[in-house]
Amino acid sequence: MRMRPRPLGRGIPGGFRSPATLVTPLLPMTRLSIALVGGLFACAPVLPESRIASDVARAPAEPWKGPLPPAPPPPGVDQSLLAQVPRQGATLTLRQLVLFALQNSPQTRSTWLSARAAAAGVVSRQSAYYPQIDAQAQLGYTHQTLGKGVATFDVFALTPGGTLNYLLLDLGGRSADVGEAEALLEAANLTHNLAIQDLVLRVEQAYFQYLSTKALAAADEETVREAQTAYQAAEERRNAGVATVADVLQAKTQLSQARLALQQAVGQVATVRGALATSLGVPANLPVDVGELPEELPVHPLGEAVEKLIERAQAQRPDLARARAQALAAANRESSIRSRGLPSLVLNAGASRNYFLDSLFAHGNTYSAAVTLHIPIFNGFRDSADLLQAREQARAAEADAQSVEQQIVLQVWSSYQAVKTAELRVGTSRDLLASAHESAEVARGRYKAGVGSILDLLTAQSALANARAQDVQARADWLVSLATLSHDTGALGLPPEGSP
Repeated sequence: MRMRPRPLGRGIPGGFRSPATLVTPLLPMTRLSIALVGGLFACAPVLPESRIASDVARAPAEPWKGPLPPAPPPPGVDQSLLAQVPRQGATLTLRQLVLFALQNSPQTRSTWLSARAAAAGVVSRQSAYYPQIDAQAQLGYTHQTLGKGVATFDVFALTPGGTLNYLLLDLGGRSADVGEAEALLEAANLTHNLAIQDLVLRVEQAYFQYLSTKALAAADEETVREAQTAYQAAEERRNAGVATVADVLQAKTQLSQARLALQQAVGQVATVRGALATSLGVPANLPVDVGELPEELPVHPLGEAVEKLIERAQAQRPDLARARAQALAAANRESSIRSRGLPSLVLNAGASRNYFLDSLFAHGNTYSAAVTLHIPIFNGFRDSADLLQAREQARAAEADAQSVEQQIVLQVWSSYQAVKTAELRVGTSRDLLASAHESAEVARGRYKAGVGSILDLLTAQSALANARAQDVQARADWLVSLATLSHDTGALGLPPEGSP
């Protein structure tokens, strides 16, 4: 059979068309496509650049002015606690300040919540001693054909069931995990105790600093009165013709210096009062006020040797106990990882019932139970590497505990020496103040009697002002050094009733 060739123009509407005629209608669409693709390729480098330009500064010398994420609102102060703070004119004792700070401190609240979280972690690790029971239900459809369509099965089934997995024996893995969690709980509780002691020390330091600043301001007021008296005496002597203008100018200069020192002391009192309020967790402008620095302090030598204080610190410092607990947790972690390579015995049990929905809820039961001995052989050296890491971390934790212990010994030694020095300074400053006061009285009497110079009087008054300042500082330093020594030995707690 011969095939007749078909003319090229047949079968095409409108007859035969030349290639040029076929291409012409496609030109506008082709050009549009080319322009679109070219535009996309041309914009490809521009899109990332525009995005970068909106995320960073435009030039190296310009700061970024992009939108900042909204800051969370600051937690407000408990108004019920603020109501406990006496207003202007009332004074607070040290014990009241410490109790208020403990109730309002975010640091102690944070450490307390962390300890609660660690306690929940212990319960989580202890769950490994209980069996794990799961329930499940499956609704399914199965279509099965046997042979070449000889038999066909369509099954709709509902299968509820349950499984039980119980670790019978693991050669120490669970106990090590629980021991690690308990050690971490102990460390968290000790961190909370440390936060309380640190807060008490901060409040006491701010309290004693405020007392000393107020006492220094009172001493400067007394110095101003004495300088005013000397200036009046110089004026009277000059009016009587027995003193020169130079005496009056020197006395006036001394009075101006005393007033300047008083103004600085008054400003420092306001600043330190704000620091005391801040240590309580309240605004600095809250009118928190306290009493006065005691004139007479029960200064007595320390009844214990420094070696006894060091032993006490080693026994009750919370940060040292925390470091030891962390070392114990690291050791338990090492034991837990070591148990991964040991055999374990697991009980697996299950039960289920199949309901065949297309056969009037006919059902069948399935039960199973097995005890499996699991023996790890090889897992790509993961357990070996983890064990080495845990062993080195345990050694590092032990070294950290030793370092903390050495630092504690140094702190107790330094605080002990500071208390001994403060004891001597209190006695010496009292003697210095008494002698400076007597010298100033003699110089004042000699000047009024006309047998002493104004320079002797001003020198004696300046020495008296310095003696007052040293006496105030010595008393405050002794109180602070006692609080620091109590903190460093781990014995710092609530101040007793009636404390200064």
